Amino acid sequence: MNHDTDPLRMPALARFADVSVDVGEPLVLGQGAQGLRRVVPILGGRAEGEGWRARVLPGGADFQRIASDTASELDARYGLETDAGELIYVRNHAIRTAPPEAMQRLLRGEPVDPAQIYFRCSPRFETTSKALHWITERLFIGVGVRHPAQVVMRFFAVQ
Repeated sequence: MNHDTDPLRMPALARFADVSVDVGEPLVLGQGAQGLRRVVPILGGRAEGEGWRARVLPGGADFQRIASDTASELDARYGLETDAGELIYVRNHAIRTAPPEAMQRLLRGEPVDPAQIYFRCSPRFETTSKALHWITERLFIGVGVRHPAQVVMRFFAVQ
């Protein structure tokens, strides 16, 4: 079968946006049956894609479950407002893993070499924007880097 016409071929990725999210101090809710719970406030930031730019709206949060000394699950929810005034709701689910020492430094808000951290995410979008409506009908994946006061991500549309 011709690879170009194979309906089960591996999908390609297309760069969608670079996003920088400014974050505040985590609110530690304590240890539960499924891990340590934290809520990290989202304070602002910027997003830029091909032909559009947006600001990250303050008021969102990243709900975190630190499952073990090497793994965490993240659920960030926030809004974007494009330079054209269009609104986008973002819900980004992520997995972040690292060796125990690196994870402890990360959780304390210290700088960590991004090469030590596995940070992959799957953002979903909602918008009434006519120009960006297509993003509500596609899957996206991304990669991220956590800095002490900012999370930087690159999102890709699955083709």
